[in-house]
Amino acid sequence: MSIFFESIYKGRRYAGVGLPSDGTLTLYAADGDRLRNVFLSAAGTGAEAAAVIAAVTEGPETLSVATDDPGLRFLPPLLPADANNSLINGFMGTHRSKFDRAPEPNEEFTPPNYYIKGLGSWLRLPEEPLVTPANPVWLLEEPEIVLVYVNDDEGRPHYTGYGFGNDLNDIGLHLEKPWAWTPYAKLCETSIAPWLFLGEPPETVTGRVVIERNGETAWEGGFSCGADSLFQRIPDMAEYLFSYPLLRRPGLVNYLFLGADKASYHDGFRIGDGDRLVLCVDSHGVELANPVRYAVPAD
Repeated sequence: MSIFFESIYKGRRYAGVGLPSDGTLTLYAADGDRLRNVFLSAAGTGAEAAAVIAAVTEGPETLSVATDDPGLRFLPPLLPADANNSLINGFMGTHRSKFDRAPEPNEEFTPPNYYIKGLGSWLRLPEEPLVTPANPVWLLEEPEIVLVYVNDDEGRPHYTGYGFGNDLNDIGLHLEKPWAWTPYAKLCETSIAPWLFLGEPPETVTGRVVIERNGETAWEGGFSCGADSLFQRIPDMAEYLFSYPLLRRPGLVNYLFLGADKASYHDGFRIGDGDRLVLCVDSHGVELANPVRYAVPAD
């Protein structure tokens, strides 16, 4: 699996390839729109990963940085310079575990429920706090695949790869009035791992969630979120979504969350203020951990 990431180091933007293996990263200067243009020009060629890796590693200035260097800050995958020209959105109720039957072969597509969570500038990275409303009813972590699309200058969306995120939300509020309060329930911060996997959406993704409280494991459970766990087909969902003109704005970056399996809420566990949510995507070697912070009540 080819993996791409971007970061800011001492005020300058860099890119890199692969996951950290020995506590260090090799960074390659990535100024301007050069890498975005590489993704756009390579999309659909069948050699996207090779073209991107070559563009990152061949020629630019390089340096080696420790992963815990205080001057290093990772970025959400392909976050534009104007971070508000990007969108966090996704689907709900997509997993087979939420249906009482398996999909029929070639079943006619029915679009799943959809939500808009916010702007890309609202995304949080590993170990950054996820802020919730001051008095949530019942929080739910949601480990999900995140598809990343970049629109070209004519507004055509180009799939670039996939990553993993945590769509923290207030499922308790959602269940009180699903037809009315779901948008409010989604107003918790969302985290994303910085690693972009260059390839088609994965068929199988497995892992586990560990919720820590005061340094101890308070709840643990497994999850799956690959295409083999979804009721709907990913190409159908993406094609339907991008039929809407407002999502085809030139230059827009779209972080599309594909939905989550059952998790701590379904086991009767309540996430509390200060708990640390650790999503271990074992199948892909990725860990995404964030503490939860209840907002201070408004005056």
